[in-house]
Amino acid sequence: MKVYFSLFMIIFSLIANAQENNALKIGIVGLSHSHVHWLLGNKYDDVEIVGIVESNKDLAKRYMDQYQMNMELVFDTMDEMISKTKPEAVTAFGSIYEHLEVVEKCAPLGIHVMVEKPLAVSLEHARKMKDLADKNGIYLLTNYETTWYGTNHRIYDMVQEDAIGDLRKILVNDGHEGPIEIGVNKEFLDWLLDPVQNGGGALMDFGCYGANLITWLMKGKRPISVKAITQQIKPNLYPKVDDDATILLQYENTQGIIQASWNWPFSRKDMEVYGQTGYLIATNGSDMRLRLKNDKSETNEIINALNKPLDNPFSYFSAMVRGTIKKEVYDPTSLENNMIVMEILEAAKESARTSRTVYLK
Repeated sequence: MKVYFSLFMIIFSLIANAQENNALKIGIVGLSHSHVHWLLGNKYDDVEIVGIVESNKDLAKRYMDQYQMNMELVFDTMDEMISKTKPEAVTAFGSIYEHLEVVEKCAPLGIHVMVEKPLAVSLEHARKMKDLADKNGIYLLTNYETTWYGTNHRIYDMVQEDAIGDLRKILVNDGHEGPIEIGVNKEFLDWLLDPVQNGGGALMDFGCYGANLITWLMKGKRPISVKAITQQIKPNLYPKVDDDATILLQYENTQGIIQASWNWPFSRKDMEVYGQTGYLIATNGSDMRLRLKNDKSETNEIINALNKPLDNPFSYFSAMVRGTIKKEVYDPTSLENNMIVMEILEAAKESARTSRTVYLK
């Protein structure tokens, strides 16, 4: 019995080591974006953090202490981190403006990149990033919290199954009371409220979610036109950027409505999808309401969490690089989807500035 037990332990150890050795070696570039806690605060057996780039040592030490990580992981520059740790991929958690610099550094070295939403501060930056990714054959993914909502995937599948007929309206609501009001850390606020570093205010911060989900549901169709209005409801708190935005997307037979705000009474990330014969409403990541053609009334569903690696961005990133899952064109993380997102956001900013409808070429 002892021999069998020892043999079992040896085999188990070999399997565990193989899994650990196959973990994607990830470098983190920047710590100012508070979404970095999603990576630092969870243990993923398919990724390994090999290095962190952060020049603000006070911020770095605060997080390293919080997560009981060694300050030896922290480097001043991307060059130093890359040369010493040899990451296979990086995740960018600095300002949106810095996304281009990350891709410029990593793409020629064959290092895959995942950035936090949105892809870039402008369509010009996004096109440069796409060119670099295409030329060097790397994955360039964009992470949205809503990508990992079971309800959104359930809605997508039902739309593909023609459960509600042709799409007529898609309404996406995203935002919260305001970054200052919810207590966003100072390092995040320093660039989140800067129109250069963030590309805008609520329109960029939360408008991208709706553009991303609508592009996914529309299978990569570009809207015919974009109309947007923005406001500064709290100029005393947000003097340089908009804090409220409504974006209207016109398709041939469908309308997209994006409501992005730092003025909601509560945080929200929800979506309503209306078709010819029914509707589907995701209240959050797990709760859903629907009514189909033959239903006498609305029903509620609780949707289970997605299975790994579709339940979190980092396992998904690892699976993409390892080739264990297939890349889907126009899925929410994809470059194809997010280039259209950037077209929509650029047109929305132009529309808000000029008070005119912008027609996409």
